[in-house]
Amino acid sequence: MNYFLTDLPERTHKPRQSGFTMAMDKGLSLREVEDFLSVAGEYTDIVKFGFGTSFVTPNLKEKINLYKSAGIPTYFGGTLFEAFVIRNQFEDYIKVLEKYGMEYAEVSDGSIEMDHDIKCEYINKLSKHCTVLSEVGSKDAEKIIPPYKWIAQMQAELDAGSWKVIGEAREGGNVGLFRSSGEVRSGLVEEILTQIPFEKIIWEAPQKAQQVWFIKLLGANVNLGNIAPNEVIPLETLRLGLRGDTFMDFLDIDSNEITR
Repeated sequence: MNYFLTDLPERTHKPRQSGFTMAMDKGLSLREVEDFLSVAGEYTDIVKFGFGTSFVTPNLKEKINLYKSAGIPTYFGGTLFEAFVIRNQFEDYIKVLEKYGMEYAEVSDGSIEMDHDIKCEYINKLSKHCTVLSEVGSKDAEKIIPPYKWIAQMQAELDAGSWKVIGEAREGGNVGLFRSSGEVRSGLVEEILTQIPFEKIIWEAPQKAQQVWFIKLLGANVNLGNIAPNEVIPLETLRLGLRGDTFMDFLDIDSNEITR
């Protein structure tokens, strides 16, 4: 940090189990990655190449190596996994992970219909090759999954070998955990937390109001994902109470007793 302030929440340090920030790269250039890392690398724990962008991204290997040189692992979005699976190319998907030296993989079923037992089998198979993140929730705004199913699926996926489970929201933050307006389905989140440890969940929260909500509920060290690269630093200030939305949340100071 550039200077000292009292009454800041204690942040976890890399490699983190909680307080995790997952950034989404939807097509940054190599120069943009370098600039991003120079500013926000310290606060970024992992980078997802969103949906199927890795298929069309130029200089993909060089980009992966830039992140790796900064100590930040990367993975391909779950939609790419689904694109391989629906084409019966799962073995080809594993070869792609090996080709690019990917240490993480995401398993999701947000765009395709998949029996949950089969999804867990894929998680188990992939966990023998890399660290698995699995995503729960649908990208279909009309498909509302009841809380007990979220809980059952999250627990089953953790049992199958997922390192962490991801609460679906898409890059817009308007499905899954959230209503179409972006409002948090608070009852759903609170019910999930009665059964699944908070450090095992990454909540996709691309909108500032969503990030604020989770920080107020679970503190500075909540795991948050689908963060735009230019929002990583602003998110860190929210975590530390250095932005108006969370300014008073971590202070042990009475605002009515300000001294000169």
